[in-house]
Amino acid sequence: MLENAGVRGVLVRLGPSWQEIASRIDYPGALQNTLGQAVAASALLTGNIKFEGALSLEFKSQGAVRLLFAECTDQGRVRGLSRFDAETVGDTLDLATQPESMLVITVGHAEKGRYQGVVDLDGTGSLAEAIEGYFERSEQLPARIVLAANSHHAVGLMLQPVPGEGGHSAADADDDAWERVGHLTATLGAKELLETPPDELLYRLYHEETVRLYEPRPLAFGCTCSRERVEGMLRALGRDEVEATLDDRDGEIEVVCEFCATRYTFDRVDAEQVLAGPEAPPAPSTLQ
Repeated sequence: MLENAGVRGVLVRLGPSWQEIASRIDYPGALQNTLGQAVAASALLTGNIKFEGALSLEFKSQGAVRLLFAECTDQGRVRGLSRFDAETVGDTLDLATQPESMLVITVGHAEKGRYQGVVDLDGTGSLAEAIEGYFERSEQLPARIVLAANSHHAVGLMLQPVPGEGGHSAADADDDAWERVGHLTATLGAKELLETPPDELLYRLYHEETVRLYEPRPLAFGCTCSRERVEGMLRALGRDEVEATLDDRDGEIEVVCEFCATRYTFDRVDAEQVLAGPEAPPAPSTLQ
């Protein structure tokens, strides 16, 4: 909290959890950094609202980056991946220029209901700017977001005026507060964001605004895959397709989670038990 300015914030710094995600696939540099920013952003947004379940950012296109997915649960478990065409992904990456692109934020629990919002990518220069625009339209409350990632860390900073009575922010009493904080934040470069410990960074930037730090929440790599969810996927495929797959693969189906590389194997006996069982929700589309 920046008390003098009436501004609240969230700062996320991922180390080993991001390295675990980045090590799963040999991502090109620009795509790896963008995925890291997306994972940091999912954790930022999770820290900014209260909900049960998970918050995800999912980008799809018909371009070089076919899918970019990042998720953080209410328990602080993060994961992410991207599918891409290695031959056409360049040294720089602008999601807004990918053909037929769409970015969706999903919040909630599959069994208890979910909310989805579409993020406008038209004319945006970065993922952070796209999310800022989403907050302007959906909450009518400005947001300032800074994201940075490399092979070691994924870091994000998000700031918003504290909502007050009558739809006004607590910063309204100080007409220059939000603009002043914005100018201070604009001095923050990616190198400084990635290399500076959070408490030192915040005090260095905002010491005149009286920084109050709350108890930090731990984040860690975690996956939501399970044998039960894979069984649900097989039931959703139906008997004909499952039996055809068993015939094509010498009587065995192997499903590998792209997030954590866990392998689930089913022979004909296993498959028959699954198909004879009760209906269950299918596994996520990202589990192939």
